[in-house]
Amino acid sequence: MERGVNGWSYGLVGQSPQICEIRRLIDKLGHSRAPVLLLGESGTGKEVVARAIHDANPSGEFVAIDCGTLAGPLVESELFGHTKGAFTGATEAKKGLIEVADGGTAFFDEIGDLPLDMQVKLLRLLQEGEFRPVGSLKQHKVTIRVIAATHHDLARDAARGAFRQDLYYRLNIVSLRLPPLRDRKADIPELIGRFLRRFGPNYRLTPDTLDAMMNYDWPGNVRELANSIERMVTLNTGPWLHVEDLPSWLQNHLASEPPLASAVAAGSEAASLPLLHAPPRQAGLFLATVEKETILKALAATRGDRARAAQLLGIGRTTLYRKLKEYKIEN
Repeated sequence: MERGVNGWSYGLVGQSPQICEIRRLIDKLGHSRAPVLLLGESGTGKEVVARAIHDANPSGEFVAIDCGTLAGPLVESELFGHTKGAFTGATEAKKGLIEVADGGTAFFDEIGDLPLDMQVKLLRLLQEGEFRPVGSLKQHKVTIRVIAATHHDLARDAARGAFRQDLYYRLNIVSLRLPPLRDRKADIPELIGRFLRRFGPNYRLTPDTLDAMMNYDWPGNVRELANSIERMVTLNTGPWLHVEDLPSWLQNHLASEPPLASAVAAGSEAASLPLLHAPPRQAGLFLATVEKETILKALAATRGDRARAAQLLGIGRTTLYRKLKEYKIEN
């Protein structure tokens, strides 16, 4: 765990109100053994929060169980273990994931994908604290903390019979909903900084690239952001990462934005203004001069209206403000 300015950060990046509230709840939940249900879209960091709850008051192992991969005849053995000779190929006894987690935390990721017959056995585990390995006649006692996560609407699934209602109520003693990244965009620069540092201290984004990433809604959430940064670094020699280094789907999103011509009245303001883009890799004094002159023309055309000038130039207002400061343009 890492200690941040406001106490333990638990590996959670950001200072948005949503993340600060989640940290506060982690502190409380860490001292309870009650089941916790983590809700939220894919990629919002549910496993990070589950580990944080475990680490807030660590005891035993943290065992992640991916319910989406549990399928076929050996699911019960994978979860609860088996005795020697319990089935063909069981040449020796084997512990299941539940027994490995004894004394610690069992994290059921995507609990909505757990087969219905296994949901019955998980309910007994939660209610009685015991399970029976495949082939055994004896119940085994365990002391574990169960944390479950899903991107499904479990209440709806339970109402239509796709998930056991009794298990849903047992898991839903405490629920915690993780916000999508589009609802906490203020954390994006800090997240980007964290991901870039994984690849070295020198990688940087141009201001326009950061603007583009801030203006994207990230349907894949933090996971999509992390994968995008890794792709950009892998395909770029650095240290500066440009708009053209963004993943193709994000560039396609940018390309679908209205062009300059549709953002202003036809011809009147835009006639002599080139688009202002992030400087190419060979940018030097000449390009900086052109960029400064373009900004000055946009400000003149809009009579100093910075918001309209930014729209005219096809850049975000924050980028324009940085450029004004960079080129010492007073307006």
